[in-house]
Amino acid sequence: MKTADYDFPLPEELIASRPVEVRDRSRLMVMRKNGQPEHTIFSNLPSLLGSGDMLILNNSKVFPARITGVKPDGSSIEILLVRQNSDGTWNVMTRGRYSGEVTVRNGFRATITKGKIALFDVDIRTLVWEIGNMPLPPYIMRNPDEQDLERYQTVYAEVEGSIAAPTAGLHFTADLLDRLRSSGVLIRTITLHVGIGTFRPVKTDRLDDHVMESESFEIRPDLFDEIALVRDRGGRVIAAGTTTVRTLEGYASGNCRILSANGVIRGTTDIFIREGYRPILVDGLITNFHLPCSTPLMLASVFAGSSGRKRLLAAYKTAISEGYRFFSYGDAMLLL
Repeated sequence: MKTADYDFPLPEELIASRPVEVRDRSRLMVMRKNGQPEHTIFSNLPSLLGSGDMLILNNSKVFPARITGVKPDGSSIEILLVRQNSDGTWNVMTRGRYSGEVTVRNGFRATITKGKIALFDVDIRTLVWEIGNMPLPPYIMRNPDEQDLERYQTVYAEVEGSIAAPTAGLHFTADLLDRLRSSGVLIRTITLHVGIGTFRPVKTDRLDDHVMESESFEIRPDLFDEIALVRDRGGRVIAAGTTTVRTLEGYASGNCRILSANGVIRGTTDIFIREGYRPILVDGLITNFHLPCSTPLMLASVFAGSSGRKRLLAAYKTAISEGYRFFSYGDAMLLL
């Protein structure tokens, strides 16, 4: 299949630059494997999931990974902290391939090599909440502010490590989670630290030639026994977000590297889920409206029934005509 098969036109005004005022008041399109899209709001989710279903959330926490530095010539440079290496250096992304010294706020210094590796003269991890900004994606064409510290983060975020939010989770409130529990929905968590693999664009013409970047995950081993019990009793496993799907399916399919299994399963996965993949553990998906030709869009098509890509793109066309808001701060879909 070709990457261009997942392209679609999107009016720029439908790209959400700010979240809705109340998280669970975002719109929700419900797409079942048969039938036309249904339209509701996210706070009605308890009426769509049943007693005995399991909802699995990604509890990774976004850290303020964007920092601004100054080059020796006085010009500024934006640095995105991607991943810390075992030797204390950081994999980073910069605009342009800069090599040299950078001074960041409070006089701290970094040496950057070819725009990819940075060595700081302090433990920058302990300072990012003081000097960093939330790493809003580039299609949100404004600088991050104080609101983003709260809203570009799920209410259940616990384990710090992501450089992008698991955005399907941005719609949940504590009250909504309580109502889901009260209706008999089991709520469990996994952790996948969102890196550049989730949002890196597909640049190959053929999907088979695209390689995902690996991302780190953690899963409690007893979760799989609970999943089996839910399904044996006729319940459904609903994943909140494509990162949750990739964690569960990456492990279940063996498309992962296990680093440790002492109490908690820790590993990495570079699984690329697209049309033709048959989910092993996940029955349904809560997700946002994704970028054209993006890997999350390709993953979502797996849960859209037969002719998944065509049905999903038809639903996107409906969403556009109905004025749904797209991308990280936009509205949501429930694929059942």
